[in-house]
Amino acid sequence: MKSMNTRSLIFGATASIALGLVLPPRAAGAISDSDFNSLSNLVQQLNERVQALEQTHARDQQVHARDQQQIRQMQQQLGQTQVAVTNAIQQAQAAAQVQPTVPVPSGPSASHNFTMVGDAEVQYGKVDGSHGSFGLADFAPIFLYRAGDDILFEAGFDTTLSDNRPGSTDPGASTSFDLSFGQLDYLLNDYVTLVGGYMLLPLGTYTERSAGWLNKIPDDPLPRGVLPSNGAGVQLRGSVPMGQTGQMVTYSVYGVNGPSSADGTANADQLDLDSNVGFDSNGNRLNLHGSPSGGGRIGWFYPFKPHYDLELGVSGQSGTWDDADQHLWSAAVIDAAVHISPYVELKGEYINSWAETADSGTIHPRGWWVQGGYKLAGLNLDLPVINNVELVGRYDTVNDGLGTKTDRYTVGYVYYFTDTLLFEGDYEFPSSNDPDQAHNQYVFQLSYGF
Repeated sequence: MKSMNTRSLIFGATASIALGLVLPPRAAGAISDSDFNSLSNLVQQLNERVQALEQTHARDQQVHARDQQQIRQMQQQLGQTQVAVTNAIQQAQAAAQVQPTVPVPSGPSASHNFTMVGDAEVQYGKVDGSHGSFGLADFAPIFLYRAGDDILFEAGFDTTLSDNRPGSTDPGASTSFDLSFGQLDYLLNDYVTLVGGYMLLPLGTYTERSAGWLNKIPDDPLPRGVLPSNGAGVQLRGSVPMGQTGQMVTYSVYGVNGPSSADGTANADQLDLDSNVGFDSNGNRLNLHGSPSGGGRIGWFYPFKPHYDLELGVSGQSGTWDDADQHLWSAAVIDAAVHISPYVELKGEYINSWAETADSGTIHPRGWWVQGGYKLAGLNLDLPVINNVELVGRYDTVNDGLGTKTDRYTVGYVYYFTDTLLFEGDYEFPSSNDPDQAHNQYVFQLSYGF
């Protein structure tokens, strides 16, 4: 009723005002049809405006009611929060009263974690003139432990099952368990890492990046045999970015015990590249020669665009190797790798070494290798089996410095069941002035990386 009365009053007042405005005083007694129609239209328009104002007013009242309801809800939630905070404070005060008077040392950082990665292989091969057989069963776990944001520890082992040679005093199968590396890494800053322990040496890139299942051919390049793979010592390594294009310079500088002499002499056939770890067979601490070896690598990585990049590196090592600390062993390596699209990869190394000996003068074990791969997925044939195949090839050559020279051509494939499960196969064509090395062979290997 209040709304209807208000509307009637507004309508009446509006009509009176409209009549007063439209009609002059002397014409109020005689209204024409056109004047009446104009007046009716004006009144109708004013009535519509009044209705619009009433609707707006009603909406404002609804919004105001919702706001009041939300305010009441927030006040209720605030009261509940205050109660919870009060309870938490009381509980914290009670817990503080039962704490020991002597502070308990805190435990290790919550950022530490432990991971095991690695690879496993089984290999079948046949050399011309001999029976085919499963010649390798290998399990190589790598244990990674992160003690904090800056401290890491890593250790790799190589467990291999093999047959003893016929006629051995201990026939049957034997299992070897070797430490490949075990090192502590301390991140000094974003550009420098301190490494200490038994390390993979950065002489070239093969040992750190391509050995094991990462290599797309089941065996190692021949000239890698003239270099040590590991060493006990310390190392500084890292990388420095160059601009915003992704270019970087990588580096490593290290000192290790270095190669040694198997019998303590400096005879050429007694050069032992890997075993000098600073302990004798009885566990006594010593270095088999007085001076450690020093070495390092510097590399340049240049990405053109995604999947297109080039890397070049130069590395070397030098130090005495005999017990009398009088004969020098040195090595130099040039390495290169290029990726052209996701499907083409080329890489290789040139290796040269020098060893001063007591019986043969200075010998020069040396060699080089180049390896390429092409993934058939680059053909865009939309064939699942073909798309999982990568064709590989390698040429390697080595001169042992003692008169034996061997060249070898290898062709093969990699079939990718998954990114980490690989079935590899190759056929090798060696030629050598040593008859024992000049036998063709094929090798198949199932590899799994985890």
